[in-house]
Amino acid sequence: MTQHYDLIAVGGGSGGLSVAERAARYGARCAVVEKGPLGGTCVNAGCVPKKVMWFGASIAHTLQEAPSYGFDINVKEFNWSALKTARDRYVHGINDWYHTYLADSNIDEIVGTARFVDSRSVEVEGNTYSADHIVIAPGGAPMVPHTPGAELGITSDGFFALDELPRRVAVVGSGYIAVELAGMLNALGSDVTMLLRREHLLRTFDATLRENLTEEMLGDGIDILARTQVKQLVREQDGSLCILCENGQRLEGFDELIWAIGRFPLTQDLNLAAAGVPVDDNGYIPTDKFQQTGVAGVYAIGDVTGRAQLTPVAIAAGRRLADRLFGGMQDRHLPYENIPTVVFSHPPLATVGLTESEARDIHGEAVKVYQTRFTAMYNALTERKQKTAMKLVTVGAQERVVGCHVIGPGADEMLQGFAVAIRMGATKSDLDDTVAIHPTSAEELVTMR
Repeated sequence: MTQHYDLIAVGGGSGGLSVAERAARYGARCAVVEKGPLGGTCVNAGCVPKKVMWFGASIAHTLQEAPSYGFDINVKEFNWSALKTARDRYVHGINDWYHTYLADSNIDEIVGTARFVDSRSVEVEGNTYSADHIVIAPGGAPMVPHTPGAELGITSDGFFALDELPRRVAVVGSGYIAVELAGMLNALGSDVTMLLRREHLLRTFDATLRENLTEEMLGDGIDILARTQVKQLVREQDGSLCILCENGQRLEGFDELIWAIGRFPLTQDLNLAAAGVPVDDNGYIPTDKFQQTGVAGVYAIGDVTGRAQLTPVAIAAGRRLADRLFGGMQDRHLPYENIPTVVFSHPPLATVGLTESEARDIHGEAVKVYQTRFTAMYNALTERKQKTAMKLVTVGAQERVVGCHVIGPGADEMLQGFAVAIRMGATKSDLDDTVAIHPTSAEELVTMR
């Protein structure tokens, strides 16, 4: 017998949980299908445990800088196992909370893998469930290349499973996951080498951010090898890993290699063809601005759409979809412009809106850029003079701010308010007319000339 719902969310990550929770508030009968731990990548192998490790790495930097502020500190050792245990306990607590929250919200939790039977029903572990609306939100997973010996490496999932700090690590990739893992491991004591297929870190980010981050990472002792492609990965007799590169280089003596070359959508096991849902060549599900797929009543949100693969984006899209379907808000949808994001590198960087090059491609000579680079007050006393850099990208006679880019201590916390201002159409004069908070790095964004 088929059990019927108003809405079924396929996937218990940020998107699926958010759309079901918001729909349930409107009185809809909802179910969430998930085969793994609730919370998805963000909670279990992404944002949450990553941020815990980033805090640990930041404390390591603080301990190194403490003598500059008069502290005589003798750090005996760093206990990776203790940090991992505390981190995992925190994550498990969130998992447990989700189970209780779903039950308290009268949302059914269906454990297993969903496969479409048709456009209105899915099969899970031999049982069939139907719904007026089905939301596809299974998320994604780390990619591993078809390189000989690739299975000897690990992904970001494997990073969170490490029981001890590796002595020497290679990180393959140039995106935000790669730079975050490289920075954390370096700060906690690993010897880190990054292998970039092309020339730059964070290619899609503003040049100011990627150039300053590269300088800081090199200054922290991270070895960055540009235009270096892995040809083969080999396990040596002593148990270490040897990396054979396309350019003939032979890199030896690594304890771990981390593949951070991108992610792929988890659509292959959903039997989407049975529902008639189209996917692109990479397995992503195209949607319109309302998250509608090519099939009426079937929607997709989050990483599986291939757009702005960030936890808050999946949450926002899910909630807006539920508002539209059950809350009477007929035009409610998520605009994908001006989405702020942070890379938890060392130092952190934050960005919202257009990069300078994107703005010039669109607006040409109407673009005017304001930027600054300085040593933050905190670093005035430290031995290493880490730089903070900021850029405002404006367009038109009114100098409307279309991009804001910051790298340096505190960048992760200061951007949120500026993202609101940009979304509301703030101009450079609006920022100039705002009273500065002194002494802070953030004040530079309202005093920049």
